[in-house]
Amino acid sequence: MNKKLLIFGLTLLSIITACKEANQETVTAAPEVPFYWENASIYFLLTDRFNNADTSNDVNFDRTLETAPLRGFKGGDIKGITEKITSGYFNDLGVNAIWFTPVVEQIHGGTDEGTGFTYAFHGYWAKDWTALDPNFGTMEDLANLVEVAHDNGIRILMDAVINHTGPVTEQDPQWPDNWVRTSPKCEFNSYETAVHCALVENLPDILTESNDNVELPESLIEKWKSEGRYEQEMKELDAFFERTGYPRAPRFYIIKWLTDYVREFGIDGYRADTVRHIEEDVWTEFKNECEIAFSTWKQQNTSAVLDNNDFYMVGEVYDYDIISSGKRFDFGDVKVNYYDHGFDSMINFEFKKSANEDYEKMFSTYSTILNDETNGFQVLNYLTSHDDGSPFDKTREKTYETASKLLLSPGTAQIYYGDESARTLIVEGTQGDATLRSFMNWKDIESNDETKALLTHWQKLGIFRSNHPSIGKGKHQMISEAPYIFQRTFNKDDFSDAVVIGLELEKGIKNIAVGEVFEEGTQLTDAYSNVSAKVKNGSVSLDTPFSIVLLEKRSQ
Repeated sequence: MNKKLLIFGLTLLSIITACKEANQETVTAAPEVPFYWENASIYFLLTDRFNNADTSNDVNFDRTLETAPLRGFKGGDIKGITEKITSGYFNDLGVNAIWFTPVVEQIHGGTDEGTGFTYAFHGYWAKDWTALDPNFGTMEDLANLVEVAHDNGIRILMDAVINHTGPVTEQDPQWPDNWVRTSPKCEFNSYETAVHCALVENLPDILTESNDNVELPESLIEKWKSEGRYEQEMKELDAFFERTGYPRAPRFYIIKWLTDYVREFGIDGYRADTVRHIEEDVWTEFKNECEIAFSTWKQQNTSAVLDNNDFYMVGEVYDYDIISSGKRFDFGDVKVNYYDHGFDSMINFEFKKSANEDYEKMFSTYSTILNDETNGFQVLNYLTSHDDGSPFDKTREKTYETASKLLLSPGTAQIYYGDESARTLIVEGTQGDATLRSFMNWKDIESNDETKALLTHWQKLGIFRSNHPSIGKGKHQMISEAPYIFQRTFNKDDFSDAVVIGLELEKGIKNIAVGEVFEEGTQLTDAYSNVSAKVKNGSVSLDTPFSIVLLEKRSQ
């Protein structure tokens, strides 16, 4: 080898080695941000109304009759959710959990219960808990969805309906009398009149209080046989009842069927529907079986496990003002603490009222209550949903404020699909909750500049929240009232996090006091504008065109 070439090669190798050593000395890996459900951003969507990625499954079971406006299937499916995960839509929004409406097989027919002819597009009218409705997709689609979500650091919540079957139609016979009741209709003025009753006319109520052994409905047996899976389903049921020792009572069949999705696919949690209309001990039984199933899945899929969090369950007790009322829901004659019966969190119906208060009152109240060491609890905050006809901003005139209050508040945040894109909540000609359930406005996101700007606001706040557990799980403290600046801090085990946030500030040059959160000389970055500055005399000076500042210390 040429001597000069050899010397050049050795010199180049020495330079590369020195650079590597220098990098090892000066570059430190950013600490992994742990996931806490209290700080999660959960994106809630109607499966049928979000994204249609497979038009071949749009019509099934001859569901071709004309429906009332927005009361028929519109084509959204499981593949549509997966497609948007793969595109990065949820990661760009800082979403780390997705909750979608039930995808089990729905009644084949439709009903007309005063709001116009309706098919079960929403997913809450189960016909067969062991199968998926082909309008939504296949078991393979669901398995792929969960896998892709987990690969992207996103957890999956499914929707558990134990309280009722679907309505009775010509195509959908009523379940046997030892499975369901059809009367009396719930009156909601006591425990008895809210639990042992039918929610509405023609919605058969599962006898969840029964411990009697019952046979499967003949219609379900015939269905399974025609599909060639009767023997396998019976074998699994026999194994379940032998393992648990439970009676073959209606609720335990449904619990078995729902926990199969946990055991087989590794879903991370359930949102429980109509919680107060079922005996609280049933939820304890359900959560126990979910935990067993989740543990089994983790043991069999070690490489796919995201973290060491337990199975998550959040409950819907409709119109429950939990912040004011506390952990015990009052039926009028009985009070029930659902946190003692398997629930990690409850949907916070009060949040839309809290959002009418100023930022500081809302933030400080929530931080104090949720972080109480003795009586604290988790809540899932929302400002829009699929069945709340009085959302915080129905006319979509306070879309930026909605994002700031929801994503910067203590507690878990539930984004309802289209909150981030101002999807309309007022659709002419609709009746009831149908107006809240229009198809996702993807065209606006693609072509409307105002929608793009709004989505960017949600994305910046969402990503900032996902990077900082202190926002949802930490402690709040005001630094300055005018301009309004506050801090959030969080410490647990070996992890600590702190941020300083300013809202309703002057655009342009602004001085942001950082209190005692960040030391003198610390380099901080405003995650909203991506402008950086050093702490000097307890504050940072920034020149940005925005009225919001999200200060963080970034790892070098």
